[in-house]
Amino acid sequence: MNRLKNINKRWYILIVLVIGVLIALLPPVRSRLSIQYELLRARVIYLFRPPNEAVFQPGEQNPLTIETAIGTARAEMLRTLTPEATVTVTPGATFTPTITTTPIPDRVILPGITYVDQHNRWNYCGPANLTMALKFWGWSGDRDDIAKVVKPGSPDTKLDFIQRGLPDKNVMPYELVDFVNENTKYRALSRYGGDEDLIKRLLARGFPLIIEKGYYKDIKKNKDWLGHYLFTTGYDDTRGGFIVQDAYLRDEKLNPIGKDMFVDYATYQDGWRHFNYLFMVVYPAEREGEVLSILGPLSDDAWASRRALALAEEDIETLTGNDLFYAWFNKGTSHVALNQYYDAATAYDQAYLLYSNWDTSKGEQPYRMLWYQTGLYFAYYYSARYQDVINFANTTLTKTISKPTLEESLLWRGRAYYMIGDTNAAVADYRAALQIHANWYPAVQALQELGMQP
Repeated sequence: MNRLKNINKRWYILIVLVIGVLIALLPPVRSRLSIQYELLRARVIYLFRPPNEAVFQPGEQNPLTIETAIGTARAEMLRTLTPEATVTVTPGATFTPTITTTPIPDRVILPGITYVDQHNRWNYCGPANLTMALKFWGWSGDRDDIAKVVKPGSPDTKLDFIQRGLPDKNVMPYELVDFVNENTKYRALSRYGGDEDLIKRLLARGFPLIIEKGYYKDIKKNKDWLGHYLFTTGYDDTRGGFIVQDAYLRDEKLNPIGKDMFVDYATYQDGWRHFNYLFMVVYPAEREGEVLSILGPLSDDAWASRRALALAEEDIETLTGNDLFYAWFNKGTSHVALNQYYDAATAYDQAYLLYSNWDTSKGEQPYRMLWYQTGLYFAYYYSARYQDVINFANTTLTKTISKPTLEESLLWRGRAYYMIGDTNAAVADYRAALQIHANWYPAVQALQELGMQP
């Protein structure tokens, strides 16, 4: 009898295990388990390999080696990611904001905001914020509609939609702008060099906007730095701050708490500085003239980049401590936007010299910076500093992230490998990028230029 009971008990255990496995295989459950597994995996890796200990150090002050000389001869073939025109800075240009004769109110809170959070998906900050911006104007789509275009993720069709999106960690501003202009009836533009006054003027005329910013989140008390988009929908001079829709923030019970948040002007400005004061405006096509009028000279991309450069230089003169890293990084980014690659490379060199002396009592180093901003790769690549491109990409891909899933870093490392004659390594990186971002045009084109198909 006891033996029979033991056999029955084993069968019960087996049945429970089988049922548990079947439940775990259900797509919603599998997605949740996968999320927890990936989070746990990342924590373990970061425990033994702290990403804030990653060392970014430029090494090529004189790029004129045999390898770079050979590579430079190939450079014109691979300029597909650079602006087409060379911009010449006009001496004596004035970079003051456009003066408007129409006074703006002390308080503007735009109505009709649909709050959208980024949770229960992977890395949905960009799609969530753009969804809010589009819905303000009456768009009927949702965040998944955007993500399917801007971050389709892995090409592995065996994975469900959510899991395919896991590898792609970030959506670039140009990808969001392109989505609007190519897939909706609305229009969008982005510029560097914005300021508080511009935001208020846009809001006062009924145009909300998205900025890109950095901020410190208290992760295990390390004050971990992250990049973030922030939909801005109002301001209040009496209280001294902006009204924003933060797609990320949640309370202890994981309920979203980012709707209609108040952020004081100083805090907003400090975070915005980390991304060269970049802003993005979505608007109905028939109101484009109105938007351009509000922007004034900033409607011209080159003028905006020159203004951003001037702001960076002002920050270099007035800021101290860790903030100087962002000022010098912005100087490099602005030079890249103006196709001034040698000047940009010098600025990035200085930024990472400051990075190496970071005051961690003010927060950890922004080791994720190259997840979000790729100007440094442009600068070193077009200054023929290919080994620096490779070194920075290696550090970013192997020291700052649990898996090497950053398609932009893979692409630029591949380009640099090609320039020094390592075509096989270049092809491997291009194809790896396409495993993160299916059908990503820059990687597809890079392979086609080598006579290969993805």
